[in-house]
Amino acid sequence: MTTSRIAGFYNLPLGERLDKLAESAGLSSDELAAFQTSGLSADQADHMVENAVGTFGLPLGIGLNFVVNGREVLVPMAIEEPSVVAGASFMAKLARAGGGFTVVTSAPEMIGQMQVLEVKDLMSASMELHEHKAELLAEADSIDPVLKKFGGGARDLEIRIIEDSPIGPFLVVHLIYDVRDAMGANAVNTACEKLAPHIQQITGGRVHLRILSNLADRRLAKASCTVLLKELAFTNADGRTFTGEQVRDGIIEAWAFAATDPYRAATHNKGIMNGVDAVVIATGNDWRAIEAGAHAYAARDGRYTSLSTWGKDADGNLTGELEVPMAVGIVGGATKVHPVAKAALKLMGVKTAAELAGIIASVGLAQNLAALRALATEGIQRGHMTLHARQVAISAGASGEDIHRLAEQMVAEKAVGIGRAEEILREPRRWWRRRW
Repeated sequence: MTTSRIAGFYNLPLGERLDKLAESAGLSSDELAAFQTSGLSADQADHMVENAVGTFGLPLGIGLNFVVNGREVLVPMAIEEPSVVAGASFMAKLARAGGGFTVVTSAPEMIGQMQVLEVKDLMSASMELHEHKAELLAEADSIDPVLKKFGGGARDLEIRIIEDSPIGPFLVVHLIYDVRDAMGANAVNTACEKLAPHIQQITGGRVHLRILSNLADRRLAKASCTVLLKELAFTNADGRTFTGEQVRDGIIEAWAFAATDPYRAATHNKGIMNGVDAVVIATGNDWRAIEAGAHAYAARDGRYTSLSTWGKDADGNLTGELEVPMAVGIVGGATKVHPVAKAALKLMGVKTAAELAGIIASVGLAQNLAALRALATEGIQRGHMTLHARQVAISAGASGEDIHRLAEQMVAEKAVGIGRAEEILREPRRWWRRRW
């Protein structure tokens, strides 16, 4: 039986961690090997991008403790930033006691945009398009019979008039297209290309751009959680105690800053995307599209603000919610080409793109909670610098067990930096080793 609660996973040797994944998710030796080698050969890369010269690896960690809609999920996360995987995993552990994460998703509808220029009468052309909506949708529906077979296809046609632009007024036609378990860019772009001649004929104008929108605000994932008050209380390494009420109120106060100030909101949302992007990359999805859509959605009311909301319920427990556009797929593109992406999807046991979207939103909410909790209590640097110190130790030339020892020494001194690391390494007889 799959479980995301693997006690002591961090302390296990790498090989034993892989054994635990195989045991929990039924991964084969080939799939496990893909995790260790980045899974992509130079020859495969050569067929994926132009001018390929090799591959670039990222650390792949596992987000633990996640329960999403009642299901245990092990979450692969590809990211180079220290503390993200640990932070999300620990917050998922806190959320477990309150039932984990609850997710709802909307239909997988993407928006294809067609820019119609040189229209003599915008209002009349708009009315003509409305009158021909049924035949335009039927035409779009016939373009991809495979997608239609699986329940996807054209859903609606929306017409907008752009009154004020640097080139004057023009029409925009939105094709609403259900892409099922695909990300959908190719399907939507193809449908727009096919519809363009018919739209030109109806409007008498010229269809210029024909491209999907990454503001996928009809394809949303909403994750929510309740963190019990008793789970929030803790005592830090310095012996300072924080009550559940203090932590809860500090988190809500920190969120209020992001909700009202765009300068804070940008960093707040970046923290959310630390978790979101890590899973999107691990599953071979388009993280640039997700980033663009999320930040545009954060400014949908004309002011950039927080993507998440934090408050408290009637019992005083902390409540959180994250709503974000989530145009991800489990078919097509790198999700079916990249060995790591395929193994990552199997590890999570996802069957639909909507299920994947919900997991990603849950990770984003967990990572947001981790950042807010740190900011509201000990400060963001304490936990972050502990993990960052390992990278500094390696940069300074430490290896093996010395990496951990040197990192701990710098953290204890509150002097994490390449200069101090090199000084410690030059100390005669390595006196700092004997402390452990």
